[in-house]
Amino acid sequence: MLYWLTNLSDGGDLFNLFRYLTFRAGASFFTALIFGFLFGPALINFLRRTQGKGQPIRSDGPESHLAKAGTPTMGGLLILASILVSTLLWARLDNGYVWLVLMVTVGYALIGFADDYAKVSKQNTKGVSGRVRMGLGLLLAAVAGVWAAWLHPADLSGQLAVPVFKNVLINLGVLFVPFAMLVIVGAANAVNLTDGLDGLAIMPAMIAAGTLGAIAYIVGRSDFTSYLDVHYVPGTGEILVFTAALIGAGLGFLWYNAPPAAVFMGDTGSLALGGAIGAIAVCTKHEIVLAIVGGLFVVEAMSVIIQVAYFKRTGKRVFLMAPIHHHFEKKGWAESQIVIRFWIISLILALIGLATLKLR
Repeated sequence: MLYWLTNLSDGGDLFNLFRYLTFRAGASFFTALIFGFLFGPALINFLRRTQGKGQPIRSDGPESHLAKAGTPTMGGLLILASILVSTLLWARLDNGYVWLVLMVTVGYALIGFADDYAKVSKQNTKGVSGRVRMGLGLLLAAVAGVWAAWLHPADLSGQLAVPVFKNVLINLGVLFVPFAMLVIVGAANAVNLTDGLDGLAIMPAMIAAGTLGAIAYIVGRSDFTSYLDVHYVPGTGEILVFTAALIGAGLGFLWYNAPPAAVFMGDTGSLALGGAIGAIAVCTKHEIVLAIVGGLFVVEAMSVIIQVAYFKRTGKRVFLMAPIHHHFEKKGWAESQIVIRFWIISLILALIGLATLKLR
């Protein structure tokens, strides 16, 4: 919105700053961060008053989690509001990629909100039917996939870019939309599964978003893509404003989510963050790189899939408990130990993902 103030600029005044993407990204970060700090306490108090007993705790989960009973959920509303305010203020609103990512973020947040509301109001851990959640998520991802294919330049539309191998494209054709759906829905649910300990999901989500934001900025500039031999996707650079807002919003939320958490993000936040990350990967043609950058989320999701499949086949378990962070809890690791080590792994994977830009 504020980008239009450049129309008042004569090229040498304060308004000229709004032309620069990096300036607007930095402003977006601080706007989201300050928004979170200012409105976090009021939202947490409101959620605590309205939710009563807070988020239901699984009776079959780790015993240490029983002490968290009464903690309010839906803290993802703070993340969502911070992102929306910052992005709408600082991004170019004539950019289709920005609106695509916002649509996915808000859409998945609404799905998560419905699930959180059902859990809190009924005081059980079931929430909305899995089929309903998956159906709505797939529909939203299908719209995003079609929209992304339309926004992409003709030579990249429907194509899958392969990292490391220069100029290698796989023509998915009509299969691009189902593939995009898989990426977005998979990312949303993987982040959702990771959100099981205080602060566990939010930092890896910020790291992944920051990495993909840098990639979006790079692939949106022809000079950078020419130097690095990666595919040029004009317009994606503006996504950097969104990812900067996400990082600022995430830090603002983490202030209250750090152990012991004053609020949980709930499905409202985890589905929204995961969907946003998946959508950015689709927009920037870096879906495969997402599997590296978000490798922690992949492992968390795979641990659940493996556990369920193996148990159905043999009646035995591979892990003491899934997702895998609960396995380490059962082995006696402290919650803070698991969270910090998983953060370190996320950072390492993000650096490996960024390295693929140069390896050709």
